[in-house]
Amino acid sequence: MIHENATPISKEGLEATGHTLTTADDDGVSPLQPADTSAGLLSRRPVRLLLGLVVPALVLGAWQLNSVVGVFSAVQLPPPTAVLNAAVELAERGELWIHIAISTQRVLIGFALGATLGLALGALLGLSRLADVLLAPVIGALRAVPSLAWVPLLILWMKIGEDSKVTLILIGAFFPVFTTLYLALRHVDRNLVEAARAFGLKGFRLLTTVQLPAVVPAIFSGLRLALAQAWLFLVAAELIASSLGLGFLLTDSTNNGRTDRIFLAIILLAVIGKTTDALLGIAERWAVRRWT
Repeated sequence: MIHENATPISKEGLEATGHTLTTADDDGVSPLQPADTSAGLLSRRPVRLLLGLVVPALVLGAWQLNSVVGVFSAVQLPPPTAVLNAAVELAERGELWIHIAISTQRVLIGFALGATLGLALGALLGLSRLADVLLAPVIGALRAVPSLAWVPLLILWMKIGEDSKVTLILIGAFFPVFTTLYLALRHVDRNLVEAARAFGLKGFRLLTTVQLPAVVPAIFSGLRLALAQAWLFLVAAELIASSLGLGFLLTDSTNNGRTDRIFLAIILLAVIGKTTDALLGIAERWAVRRWT
């Protein structure tokens, strides 16, 4: 109830209190909205990139400070310059680029195969109730098997070679893609599907016109999880009597007490993993604009 003597609120008064008045001419409604410029500022890509470098810079500074203060010994935590020197040494010998190339190749091949299989089975079980009843219990049980449990079988079946390593990465990449797509298709709005069928859409046209656009964000969430999982499984894969790769560099440095190379391998895995995830993020933004 509005009192007849109530003082009208002016636009200037709202702005003085940190609010803006949106009229019906702007977007059809007239809510009172707080003036928030921080969200717009944080949405700018250069600002986000700079803010994303703040924590790594602080960590690097604390790491360098440790080499002066000596909280941890150089054996436990070598200074950044020692890690850099280890990278330069391996690069000059031509080993660093080989380790990076081999590991990246294994991850991309295993990820591509695992993601393809995950998309195919996820779509099959998500769209077919018969396939869901037949295969979902088996796939759910296999998903609970730890990654290292597959190593002895892969060595027995595929011997020591690239096939066993790529297959282990494939296993790691398969389940995130399968699970996210399967569940996303199961939760597509049934009313939307029925409406599309009423307009004569069925089969492949129904999938590409209604169901696929509805699950594009979920697909890319699964792909990004699968890519991260592939890098995790890489280290386990390169434990299979490998002589090249970042996982081998990590374990070989551990055996030889080269802490500087251990940190180098960890940093390279983090940087390359983040780079591949960023590239997949670019593809995700394009696909969301294209399909949704």
